[in-house]
Amino acid sequence: MIERPLYLQRLIDRMNNGSIKVITGIRRCGKSVLLFDLFANYLIKSGIDEEHIIKFAFDSNDYLQLLGENIIDLSENKKKVDPHKFSNYINSKIVDDGNYYILLDEVQQLGAFETVLNGFQYKKNLDVYVTGSNSKFLSSDVITEFRGRGDEVRVYPLSFKEFYEARGGDKYEAWEDYHLYGGLPALFERKNDEQKIEYLQSLINKVYLTDIIDRNKVLYKDELDSIVDFLCSIVGSLTNPKKISNTLKSIKGQSISDVTAKKYLSYLIDSFLFVEAKRYDVKGKKYFGTPLKYYATDIGLRNARLNFRQIEENHIMENVIFNELKIRGYLVDVGVVEIHKTINGETIKKQLEVNFIANKGNKKYYIQSAYEMPTAEKLQQEKRSLTKINDSFKKIIVVKDNIRAQIDEKGIVTIGLINFLLDENSLDIY
Repeated sequence: MIERPLYLQRLIDRMNNGSIKVITGIRRCGKSVLLFDLFANYLIKSGIDEEHIIKFAFDSNDYLQLLGENIIDLSENKKKVDPHKFSNYINSKIVDDGNYYILLDEVQQLGAFETVLNGFQYKKNLDVYVTGSNSKFLSSDVITEFRGRGDEVRVYPLSFKEFYEARGGDKYEAWEDYHLYGGLPALFERKNDEQKIEYLQSLINKVYLTDIIDRNKVLYKDELDSIVDFLCSIVGSLTNPKKISNTLKSIKGQSISDVTAKKYLSYLIDSFLFVEAKRYDVKGKKYFGTPLKYYATDIGLRNARLNFRQIEENHIMENVIFNELKIRGYLVDVGVVEIHKTINGETIKKQLEVNFIANKGNKKYYIQSAYEMPTAEKLQQEKRSLTKINDSFKKIIVVKDNIRAQIDEKGIVTIGLINFLLDENSLDIY
């Protein structure tokens, strides 16, 4: 079992806080193991009586039979679990005034689950934790569905640090695996490249996209496929629905409006396959409406969708750094620094990009991803946008090269990628 101490601690920190803990994230990223194994084991080791830990997995026939339900009957008739049967079952388990911990997996399979869970909140001795895999488990809907008392814990596929600690061996060989196949935990059960490729391609094509199509009743499946391919091929590049519409029309001859493209983009974000990053004007202190950047939640799924054809390590590295910052709990934007140049007496505005602005509380970091800096000219190019920012927040360049962290006379820190990913405190190394 792969330990997930970061997420386990986030659950521990939320214990008995009066909210429903809602564990969200892409399918197969380890939500069930986190809840049913890691967190449940923590509760037991902390002295909680096992009778006070009530587990229920709504996609398991063993659990459903406790209610007199059958998974085949539910599936064939497209029914959900009877909420009355489930409520009666939970009530039968609560036999004293002690604290009970209710751990529910795939709770969207329960009929009227929002009403049932909100009802639990009136019982002061219940602490509720749930996972789910449908659109109602988005951050925006957690608040709405649970009347402002939902507390989201977002889970990602394995970070490189988690991946390396589970894999062991040479860390640079581990990176070669990670940047190709990503961090879905079940990859450790696949013994060779062929099995890993087959697993990832089956997930992206037969599970994730089928789920999106069925859930949202997508009419234009070919167009959705094309949008997925387009986003996978341009990770880290700016785009918007209009550009997507025009690209599909010019390259594939597909006629899809920018309105539909925008809608399909929202489906892909809602399913956690992609995460959007907004552009922020560092000096003007405002957001740009469009275009945005889109990053793949798992780089292995991205590569599998492209049949492992576009393995540009510089773009993959940028995507991995973005995911790492999100995993560490930062709010992440793309920075824009506007400068003015005078050419032949004419003032020209130019926008320089900072790959990421990472914010958490009163902390802020400006971060550049630079695959390589072989020349002094390239080094100055990467530093240029950072030097134009006139504030005291830390400025960092992450490079692919194996170098120890170093700081220059302008306070800009340069650190090697592997060291950055393996040290959870790497942003504060200086």
